[in-house]
Amino acid sequence: MRGILEEQKRDAIAHFCFEGSYRSVQPFGNGHINDTFLLVFEVGEQSAKRYILQRMNRDIFSKPVELMENIVGVTSWLRKVILANGGDPERETLNVVPAKDGKAYYVDAQGEYWRAFHFIENATSFEQVENAEDFYQSAVSFGNFQRQLADYPAATLHETIPGFHDTKARFEVFKEVVAKDACSRAASVKKEIDFVLEREDITGVFGELLAKGEIPLRVTHNDTKLNNIMMDNETRKGICVIDLDTVMPGLAMNDFGDSIRFGASTALEDEQDLDKVWCDMNYFEAYTRGFIEGCGGRLTKREIELLPMGAKVMTFECGMRFLADYLQGDTYFKIHRPGQNLDRSRTQFKLVWDMEQKWQTMQEIVKRYH
Repeated sequence: MRGILEEQKRDAIAHFCFEGSYRSVQPFGNGHINDTFLLVFEVGEQSAKRYILQRMNRDIFSKPVELMENIVGVTSWLRKVILANGGDPERETLNVVPAKDGKAYYVDAQGEYWRAFHFIENATSFEQVENAEDFYQSAVSFGNFQRQLADYPAATLHETIPGFHDTKARFEVFKEVVAKDACSRAASVKKEIDFVLEREDITGVFGELLAKGEIPLRVTHNDTKLNNIMMDNETRKGICVIDLDTVMPGLAMNDFGDSIRFGASTALEDEQDLDKVWCDMNYFEAYTRGFIEGCGGRLTKREIELLPMGAKVMTFECGMRFLADYLQGDTYFKIHRPGQNLDRSRTQFKLVWDMEQKWQTMQEIVKRYH
C-alpha cells in the first residue's frame, strides 16, 4: 500500500457524514491490513464524538465494493436482531457512517477506498488471551454472532477472499509447491512435509459433508481472534464483534477452530521450543462452553459433534499454509527473521499432534456442553 498524503486524509474526512466540527485525527490500533485512524469531532461546547476512519487494503481485498455490501448487509441485520432483543445496537454491532453521496465508502482521486464507523466507547479489545474467563467471553460473543445471523441468507454474501478455508484446495496447492520446490528447501523439511501428506484424509471432511447437506452453510467471521471482540470496560464482558472484512459464507466449525488454534495454544505462534507448545484443555473447555452457550441452540447436533474436528482442521490448514510459504521463499506471511514461517508451521503441527493425543478428551468436553 502507498503512503497516505495529508491532503488525501483530509479529503476523505470531508466526504463522510460526521456529526460536529472536526478536531483531530491520529493513527489507531495495531492492524496490519487497513490503515486506521481515530477521528474526534466537537459536538456542542463540552462534548465530543469519535469515529474510526480506514483506508481499505485493495492488495488483500480486491473487491472493496462487494466487501462493504457484506458489511452493510450483516450490520443492518444485526441492528434489527439486537433491537428486537432489547439490546443497544450502538454498542453491540459496528455502525457504518455513510459517505455524503449515500454510499458506504468513498473513493478518492487516487482510486483508494475509504470507510468510516462510529467508535464504540468504554470498550477495549485485547491482543492476547490472558485468562480462561476472557477466552470464554470471546467464545460467547462469537457464538452469539452465529446465533444472531443464523437466519441470514449466507449464500447471498460475497466471498471476500475466494476459497479462504477450502482445505482440500489448499492441500492440492501445497503438493504443487512441494513438487516445484522453488527455493530448494524441501529436502531439509521432509519431516514436516510428510506430516502434512499423511493427513490428507482430513482435508476434505467438511467439504464432503457440506456437499451432502449434512452441515449448513452459515455466515462466518473467519478471523475469530480475541482482538476482534470489544470488551466492556466495566463488566469485562464481550459486547461487539468487530473487523468484519472476512465475513462470508462458511462453516461454524471453522470459526470455532480458528479461535482454538490461536487462543488455546500455550505458546507464541513462532515458538522455537516445541516442548512449550500444546493445546490447553482448560482453555479448550472454556471456549467450548462459551461458544455453545452463545450459539443458543442454533447449531445442529452434527455441527457440535464436529467442533473438535474444526480445531484440528483449522490448525492443520494454517500450519500447511505457513510451510508452503516457507517453501516458496516467504512471499505471503511477513517474517522478521529467517525461518520464522517454518517455526510457525512447526507450532501448528505440534498443536495438531497434541490434539490427536487428546482427541477423546476434546470429544468428552464437547458432549458435556451439548
